Amino acid sequence: MTTQRHYSPIDRLLLQADTAMRTLLPFSGAPYRPSPAIVQPDAQMSETDTRHVAGLMRINHTGEVCAQALYQGQALTAKLPQVRAAMEHAAEEEIDHLAWCEQRIRQLGSHPSVLNPLFYGLSFGIGAAAGLISDKVSLGFVAATEHQVCKHLDEHLEQLPAEDEKSRAILEQMRTDEEHHAQSALDAGGFRFPAPVRFGMSLLAKVMTKSTYRI
Repeated sequence: MTTQRHYSPIDRLLLQADTAMRTLLPFSGAPYRPSPAIVQPDAQMSETDTRHVAGLMRINHTGEVCAQALYQGQALTAKLPQVRAAMEHAAEEEIDHLAWCEQRIRQLGSHPSVLNPLFYGLSFGIGAAAGLISDKVSLGFVAATEHQVCKHLDEHLEQLPAEDEKSRAILEQMRTDEEHHAQSALDAGGFRFPAPVRFGMSLLAKVMTKSTYRI
């Protein structure tokens, strides 16, 4: 018979620190699934298009850094074990997105945003605060965040050059996964945030987008 291991608060803090390092250090997070871009052909793009796509993928990579921090913060303060487990599982799935985006950024001859440590810290704090309020609010925050991510992915898919099938394959799979995460959070009892709160989250997302497109 297998027994579930129980972690002390110190153990959890050490695990959080390890996750933060694996999220922020280059190529430190191994994906569970291969990148959807692998089976897509290489394409010749102009220098302008290449820089633009790299900027879009940099934004998405930072979004995944924030997602990792958000889920880890929520897992740290979640009250119900099943909610904590759900947050940790979602964070594992987001590792795929993180790795795929970084791989594509490097292929395009660019680099992840230097602002990622700042956004990780802010997102971790927001996630931990949401978990302290209640699991219902925490799950609702996940759903609202993932809906915002889906909107950004739709916008980026429209901006991709037609010939860039590699980036398109990555973003399409990410969108499928994010939509599933949002619905799972609501099905688990997440609070549906009102429109003013969602609008505020959208404004914050736009700030991140503008700041990470080039740096």
